[in-house]
Amino acid sequence: MTTPTQSTPALAALTAPGNAADRAVKRRRVLDILDAAGRDSLLLTSNTALTWYLDGSRVHISLAGDPIAALLVDRSGDHLVTFNNEAGRIAAEELPEGVSLDTVPWHGQLHAAAAGLAIDGDPLVEAAVTSELRAARQQLLPAEAARYASLSADAAAAMTDVLTTATPETTEFQLVSELAARIVAAGAEPLVLLCNGTSRSDFRHPLATHSPIGRRAMAVVCARRNGLVANVTRWVAFDAGTPRELDAEARIAAVEADIFRATVPGARLNEVFTQIQQAYARHGFGDDQWTLHHQGGPAGYAGRDPRVTADVTDTIVLNQPFTWNPSGPAVKIEDTVLLTDSGLRVLTTDDRWPTTEVDGRRRPLTLRP
Repeated sequence: MTTPTQSTPALAALTAPGNAADRAVKRRRVLDILDAAGRDSLLLTSNTALTWYLDGSRVHISLAGDPIAALLVDRSGDHLVTFNNEAGRIAAEELPEGVSLDTVPWHGQLHAAAAGLAIDGDPLVEAAVTSELRAARQQLLPAEAARYASLSADAAAAMTDVLTTATPETTEFQLVSELAARIVAAGAEPLVLLCNGTSRSDFRHPLATHSPIGRRAMAVVCARRNGLVANVTRWVAFDAGTPRELDAEARIAAVEADIFRATVPGARLNEVFTQIQQAYARHGFGDDQWTLHHQGGPAGYAGRDPRVTADVTDTIVLNQPFTWNPSGPAVKIEDTVLLTDSGLRVLTTDDRWPTTEVDGRRRPLTLRP
């Protein structure tokens, strides 16, 4: 392992996304975890934890691969370790001010090298404090909340741009490729791209095919920038819709409204999950509809952090982001929202998209170009 190097403050200020004030709060949250555990160091190795703690630094190469960095947080500071072939970019573009940088050979043992920086060589690992780290990520800080709102607006705008130019002859692959291009052009990474046309409307997670979308289609994008993930679903149709479709769209929006009303500070996620189950039955989707697709949950530095189930008892806090995604046969609604002191604020919005009022909030309709 090489001798540690410090980030260059002027360069880091120009390139690294991290906000110094927000990072100081995050460090205090991690030190509180160490205090509670009676330990002196913590090793962060997952993309979710690293991008959160470094406040948006990109620590990946392959979207499907493991991070190319690990970070040891101890009483003396923050110590990032990366491979020698990654160090130049990390130092120039991703290293927040005040974080030291060490390297190992590209064929070396990244996690072992980072753990070796601990005084006793045996730091606390993420798996031992999963729930504590998740709680530390719950409440977005001012700068990251602003970044999240910007990303969400960009994702919503990409949907509008693409779906307003679609035709029944557009294939699913063509549609998602246009979405991918706009997401990447916005400086983000398309983590999930889904589309189902009329012939494949039964699939809740429809990977694209060469099929034309036909008279009605759903598109889904999960876009990541500076570690934060915005999630949005939209529908496009080329006719007025059948009475059954229009009724289902209105009822799924009513299910979502019930979920929004249950998303309040102090509520537990398993309590919201109970409300979700009841909302499906209340609005005519049947008692088992919740079993046919996951229902979403808290968002932020993971697509869902975590997916809500009856076993998740996390307590909801102010300034926490969510993406709920109630769905039924050939119908779904999904936006990224932030719980503020004035209620839920929808982040994935575009003024060009048609909306209707549901429970006092503007919600997306099916686009009919």
